Amino acid sequence: MAKKILTVDDSTSIRQMVVFTLKSAGYDVVEASDGNLGVQQAKKTQVDLILTDQNMPGMDGLTLIKTLRATPQYKSTPMLMLTTESSDAMKMQGKTAGATGWLVKPFDPQKLLEVVRKVIG
Repeated sequence: MAKKILTVDDSTSIRQMVVFTLKSAGYDVVEASDGNLGVQQAKKTQVDLILTDQNMPGMDGLTLIKTLRATPQYKSTPMLMLTTESSDAMKMQGKTAGATGWLVKPFDPQKLLEVVRKVIG
């Protein structure tokens, strides 16, 4: 059975690239266009990994991670940030919020797959 990944990003083109990359590698992918929809999707469908942008309307990525970390269902699920934010201060906020890792856009599809395989196989 394929591992299921939730990708949350308000950029349609980035989401399409992420979905294409992950599906090509055999993963099932669920999409959301902002943090609020991401939380809804995560509650509706159990996923093995969450990949989220930081800067989105409604709810940002750090808030999404904190919200899901507060639920028993996602206490230990890997959550990766995929964002243009690359400052050490922002990465520390991510770590504090419960992010498992941090990838900077624009992303290299091979690097994304390497990291995904490392955290969920």
